[in-house]
Amino acid sequence: MTTSTLDSNINHHLDTQGLICPEPVMMLHKIIRKADGGDVIEILATDPATTRDIPNFCRHLGHTLVRQEILNDAPTYRYLVKKKSA
Repeated sequence: MTTSTLDSNINHHLDTQGLICPEPVMMLHKIIRKADGGDVIEILATDPATTRDIPNFCRHLGHTLVRQEILNDAPTYRYLVKKKSA
């Protein structure tokens, strides 16, 4: 996997591996509140429910789901979310 420009612009990292619903989304919500508009948050998760919950979170609150992918190990789900600008 190659590193994109966006990957190098990640402002916050959130590791929710091993946690189950609703904790990953609750933790994302906490980081989003502290982040500046336009910040990019990387989320790592192992809960398959995040494949539904994180896109819905972004859609309902107006943030951008920039990337959603499955990494080979475990599996681990990886998301890049860009906080909406005020």
